[in-house]
Amino acid sequence: MLMAQYTGRKSLAAIAANTTGDGKGLTKTLGPFSLVGLGIGCIIGAGIFVLTGNAAANYAGPAIALSFVLSGIACAFVGLCYAELAAMIPASGSAYTYAYATVGEIFAWIIGWDLILEYGMGAATVAVGWSGYFVSLLDSFGIHIPAQWADATGAAVKLADGTTATAIINLPAVLIVLILTGLLMFGTKESTRVNNIMVAFKLFVVGVVIVVGAFYVDRAHWTPFIPRNTGTFGNFGWSGILRGASVVFFAYIGFDAVSTAAQEAKRPQRDMPIGILGSLIICTILYVLMALVMTGMVPYPKLGVADPVAVAIDVAGIGWLSVLVKFAALAGLTTVIFVLLFGQARILFSIAQDRLLPSFFSEVHPRFRTPFASQALIGIVVALTAASFPIGLLGEMVSIGTLFAFLLVCTAVIHLRRSASEVARPFRTPGAPWVPLLGIAFSLLLMLGLPLATWTRLVVWLAIGLVIYFAYGHRHSLVAETPGAVLETPSAEDA
Repeated sequence: MLMAQYTGRKSLAAIAANTTGDGKGLTKTLGPFSLVGLGIGCIIGAGIFVLTGNAAANYAGPAIALSFVLSGIACAFVGLCYAELAAMIPASGSAYTYAYATVGEIFAWIIGWDLILEYGMGAATVAVGWSGYFVSLLDSFGIHIPAQWADATGAAVKLADGTTATAIINLPAVLIVLILTGLLMFGTKESTRVNNIMVAFKLFVVGVVIVVGAFYVDRAHWTPFIPRNTGTFGNFGWSGILRGASVVFFAYIGFDAVSTAAQEAKRPQRDMPIGILGSLIICTILYVLMALVMTGMVPYPKLGVADPVAVAIDVAGIGWLSVLVKFAALAGLTTVIFVLLFGQARILFSIAQDRLLPSFFSEVHPRFRTPFASQALIGIVVALTAASFPIGLLGEMVSIGTLFAFLLVCTAVIHLRRSASEVARPFRTPGAPWVPLLGIAFSLLLMLGLPLATWTRLVVWLAIGLVIYFAYGHRHSLVAETPGAVLETPSAEDA
């Protein structure tokens, strides 16, 4: 019985039964526009304002535009797989739900626990970055937040008088997380409307920078477009384009968060592919255009700073645009935190529905139709994490969890094409199995490039998760109570 439970798969019929509108679950309020907004909100953050310049200065030069194209293609392979599964299995939970339908309960738990890490650490990381931008913006208006109230607890900070002190708490990071948590608790429709407004403002500013900056482009800065390699792999030349693609790949992380909203989409079979692929296409175009404009405005070696867009604007003498860019960077980071908090609550909601976690996480507020209590708990934990830990330590844990999820989603498409070939697919990944296999290959390649310390932390986190699963999850899961009624065990033909 135990082995059958660990490898048992949740049937597609059982998943569909959990998504029916019975008035007790999540409200279906999201259309294609809101879903694209969620994707853009999570993808376009500090990456377009910071990562582009650093990657151009250190790896690819003006050809960083080609790096973005290459990364966009790699993400498209994974995005096409996400689109098929999200339309086929329109349930919240993202890769966790897909794993339950393909490789079994224990593997679903592992990937779900991994996603909790990815989304939680991601939100905390971006909140710390938001704090830095916010303090900088206030400084430009003559408002100064004491350093000990804007850094990780225990960190050594330098005060205005030149002396050093010990940081108490990163207060701005705490406040932005709690504010966004409050929005999410009081209604999906209302909170996504705020997100859409911020996304619209962010896109407007990015568009202004691209259009205005185009008039200041000096084509001489694009020559040579692909700088000569220095003799070291990854330092310019074609290998630099590849290295740059590996770096800027993480600027695309976030489109998978759209799939966590499948259960709240009005017409998920149609709208989920639009949300996932639409946000990917729009962001790829904007990344490429921004890269071309920035490297055309100033020589690429000057862009290796924390605020490359501001540097390009200052060199061009467009002072009025500098403050607007800072506001857009804040808006960009705000929407990233928003979507990550949103996604984490939906993943916990799905896991708790399967009773692998206490029912507390799947309780829906009778009026607001949101996972009210679990969203509040998530906000508190993320706020405390952002308040207490430095951005470097937090950021290291995000990438490997994301790539692990990408790998599993591509594998799930291949598996379900064989084991559930008769199930209707409103959207089909073209070129299967080659497109999913390419998604797997890219994910594995990038995972192998991560440092050993990151792998070690992931193993520790997963070990903690397995302790929780064996102590609570497998004893209370639906399959333990109703074996065979909800889950199906893989046959020898599927194995």
